[in-house]
Amino acid sequence: MNAVQMNAMNAEVWRNIGAIADNEPLMRRLAHYTRRLVKEQENDPTLMSKEEYFAKLERAERQADRGEGMLMLPGEDLSHFLIRNGYEI
Repeated sequence: MNAVQMNAMNAEVWRNIGAIADNEPLMRRLAHYTRRLVKEQENDPTLMSKEEYFAKLERAERQADRGEGMLMLPGEDLSHFLIRNGYEI
């Protein structure tokens, strides 16, 4: 998602919150749901910080420089790439 789409979604969320701000039962439900989302995000093992992400990219680049990676050939699709590298599909 690009920055423009993210800003549009952010504006939509705030508009919708404003529309229900005076409705206590709906705000209670919203608060409950957002707590669940925050908890879900905290338990996501795939989340990483910006620093962790770039460190991971640097490690991968060093591995590729040492010839430890696998490259797809020009025009090769994923199925052929996996078969060529010994995977059964």
